[in-house]
Amino acid sequence: MARNATPLKTPRKEKVARPPRAGARIARSGWQHRFHAWRLHHRDSALDALRRLRVTPAATAMTVLVIAIALALPAGITVLLENARAATQGWDGNAHLSVFLKPDTDAARQQALASRWGERADVERVDVVTREQALAEFRALSGFGDVIDALPDNPLPPLLIVYPGDTSPEALERLQQQLGDATEVDLVQLDVLWVKRLHAMLEVASRIVAALTLALALAVVLVVVNTIRLAIESRREEIVVVKIVGGTDGFVRRPFLYTGFWYGLAGGLVAVVLVQVALLWIGSPVAQLTSLYESEYSLIGMGFVNALVLPLFAGLLGLMGAWLAVSRHLQDVDPHLL
Repeated sequence: MARNATPLKTPRKEKVARPPRAGARIARSGWQHRFHAWRLHHRDSALDALRRLRVTPAATAMTVLVIAIALALPAGITVLLENARAATQGWDGNAHLSVFLKPDTDAARQQALASRWGERADVERVDVVTREQALAEFRALSGFGDVIDALPDNPLPPLLIVYPGDTSPEALERLQQQLGDATEVDLVQLDVLWVKRLHAMLEVASRIVAALTLALALAVVLVVVNTIRLAIESRREEIVVVKIVGGTDGFVRRPFLYTGFWYGLAGGLVAVVLVQVALLWIGSPVAQLTSLYESEYSLIGMGFVNALVLPLFAGLLGLMGAWLAVSRHLQDVDPHLL
């Protein structure tokens, strides 16, 4: 019997699916996902910091009040200084130049000179005092009317009173020199000493306010530094756990930065309220005082821009204090020491 020469086919081996390898794999994400995660963490950190401040209202209120008082003091003095500048700008009764013309200057020439000077950009107005007007005023104020009537001629020269637009000492002295160069002018009298004293006092007050602002701003930063340091100590174990699972310093730092910012922002808002309340409190006595001098001057408030800048500036101070505190004390939190 013949054998079959057809070879037998070897059965194919079925491929067995390999189980997935155990272990972590590196997944690369695009910048859109990273930016979205970064933005969400900023939002969550800001809300979490705000929630933690609301959990401890007494401690938060004391810290905010300390910051507010430290900021309200220089802000209030600055507002009062601005009011002093605004009030002294209206004191033009003495801020003028008395220009005595030569006795032979007639009324027409005096009026023409006043019109020419009145058109200058640095001159607000020019008042004309004729020889007759000066004599009548001198007779009424001096009480020597009989003696004046006995004089053969009017001894008083024509006078021009020039009110400058700029009352700074340098501008007044420059205007005095320019007016004195006219051929009709005999003497230009300027009492600028009181103006120099006033500007010197305002400059000293400005320097004092600037120094006080820097000192109290540093105090605000130190208050926030101490507050954030206590917050870091109270959350030390949480920070250690976050670092163990791979949290970066920026991830850990972010909630504390928002805490410092909220402290500063809240303190700045309260400082604005304190300054406005203080201005309302002293507004009535100031109005009574100005009415005695027949003046319609009233106190000027902080204004919308300053009321907006102060809380933002305070928020930046709080952010700076939080950054210093976290950068200093975050290095002391070591996961290996837990």
